[in-house]
Amino acid sequence: MSKIELNDGKHIYYEEYGEGNKYVICTMIDYPRYSSIKELCKLGFHVFLLTNRGFGKSDHSEIDYGSEWWDIWAKDVISFADKKKINKFVYAGDSHGAGTGWHICKDYQDRLIAFVAIVPGPYNLDEGFVSYRTRILRGEYVKPMDTPPEYFDDAAVIERVRQDKEYMAIEQQDHQSPEEKKLDYKRPLMGLKNEKNTKDFLRSIYVPTLVIGGTEDPISRPDLMLRTVECIPHSKLILYHGFSHNEPWKIFVEEVSSEIAFFLDNVYNNEGHYYKKIENL
Repeated sequence: MSKIELNDGKHIYYEEYGEGNKYVICTMIDYPRYSSIKELCKLGFHVFLLTNRGFGKSDHSEIDYGSEWWDIWAKDVISFADKKKINKFVYAGDSHGAGTGWHICKDYQDRLIAFVAIVPGPYNLDEGFVSYRTRILRGEYVKPMDTPPEYFDDAAVIERVRQDKEYMAIEQQDHQSPEEKKLDYKRPLMGLKNEKNTKDFLRSIYVPTLVIGGTEDPISRPDLMLRTVECIPHSKLILYHGFSHNEPWKIFVEEVSSEIAFFLDNVYNNEGHYYKKIENL
């Protein structure tokens, strides 16, 4: 894979999978070994997995921009699409990757065909502005983000969980610099200040939006995801019973990618009551 120079001279690392003009772009700090988003390349989509500026093999930063990172990452996605001459695309991301998606919806919604938001929240800002990551660093006890492997009956799934944890540990150890360890990107949409403004923003999103999550997620809680689809007119929610924040999108990869592909195929074909006709594909 390779790096690309963006409009401001900074470089980000990306991986490319699949071909064609049905583009899916994602940007995240790192990616699991098994990814429902990457799996979309087997279902007719042209997938680009970007690494966030400041992390991994992308250019690092000595400056911590705090919550402003989200707007920087959103702008980087648009700059990347411009460099690749991609006018319209699907944005997909999970957790912090979905956080960047909210900021793309805020500032560049006209570039989107659809938004696939996996465990996306967004947070209820009336509950505070401290991130899950910050709480962990403070030594607070927080509900685990992972469902224990013994929850699963399938030996193949248990092995996939083990392999993914091993892979992520190696990736993070190999690529983490002192600069990136210091970065705290806080929470997305903090500029909205409160829950009322967040709801008003969500109501302004007109692109088809698929929200996927788990019933035991301590970060993107079910009540937050339900609130999200209650606000976004052309939206759909899929909840997996018993799962936490980091599953099942990287465990039951094939099932989740099929759900995403079904949703996106309907978007492209303008089918379903929650879809809006897409122009200039």
